[in-house]
Amino acid sequence: MKKYDVTGIGNALVDVEFKVNDQFFIDQGVEKGLMTLVDEDRQNALMNVINTAEAKKQAGGSAANTVVAVSQFGGKSYYCFRVADDELGSFYLKDLNDSGVDIALNQDDLEPGVTGKCLVMVTEDSERTMNTFLGITANFSTKDINESAIKDSKYLFIEGYLITSENGKEAMRYAKKIAEENGVKVAMTFSDPAMVKYFREPFDEVIGASVDLLFANEEEAMLFTGKDNLLEAREELKKVAKHFVITQGKNGAMIFDGDTFIDIEPYKTTAIDSNGAGDMFAGAFLYGITNGHSFASSGKLASMASSKIVSQFGPRLLWHEAKEILNRLNP
Repeated sequence: MKKYDVTGIGNALVDVEFKVNDQFFIDQGVEKGLMTLVDEDRQNALMNVINTAEAKKQAGGSAANTVVAVSQFGGKSYYCFRVADDELGSFYLKDLNDSGVDIALNQDDLEPGVTGKCLVMVTEDSERTMNTFLGITANFSTKDINESAIKDSKYLFIEGYLITSENGKEAMRYAKKIAEENGVKVAMTFSDPAMVKYFREPFDEVIGASVDLLFANEEEAMLFTGKDNLLEAREELKKVAKHFVITQGKNGAMIFDGDTFIDIEPYKTTAIDSNGAGDMFAGAFLYGITNGHSFASSGKLASMASSKIVSQFGPRLLWHEAKEILNRLNP
């Protein structure tokens, strides 16, 4: 019996989420709809022109949001990450602990530096734009990988954002090797179209022969495969992933279970904030397949959960909301 359903590795960022209009992007020279890495001075300049009193703060990062979702649905998760010995680092540790995620770090383990922040700017069309200063998480490396936690997990979940640094890429490869040598399945998310666009070859290095489960949205799937339509892209993905999920926003999702394609219907919702929808989909889906649900049932759970996320401000469910969604799946 494995102790963990999922062990995740990824960036540790405190998400600072706030509402803006399109004019804000024009005035501040921000490219809408993308995740952009920025330096600390640039991020501070943006912080100086927003109303931080109305901003929502949470321990985040793509994979962190996913392992929190696993925990909220009743699964057991672990997270490998790096934060600094500062106020935000302490906040991050407490938030993950409060979310039921097991971690190795405690306050005495933290090193001097600056904990990473992600400014999540949400517009009225529910699109999210992110400007990220990685801080100390840019130094995430193989030494931050907990080998025993991976060995004691059903799945290793790898965040695609780690691909931007050489040490991050090596950590991805190292963790994947540990998992494969110990019979642990490997799931990975591309995280963002920009990651696929600018780091296509490093992704090939990490994926190697294949991964057990790949998460991508439509744009990422087509960028990675070099195809201009989804039907061709999904056939190409079979060459690198034994199973995969392609999320399609308001059109639901498409799952390849190893034999057939399963269409997952969307749930009607009013979208106000897309931040964290893909992370939530991955977390709910991973919870499902590690706790006795079929691919179809897990996809339905993930669709319910992500539709709830986009209807509210912020990338997480409340605990009672996760239980209510599970009750809807298993009345």
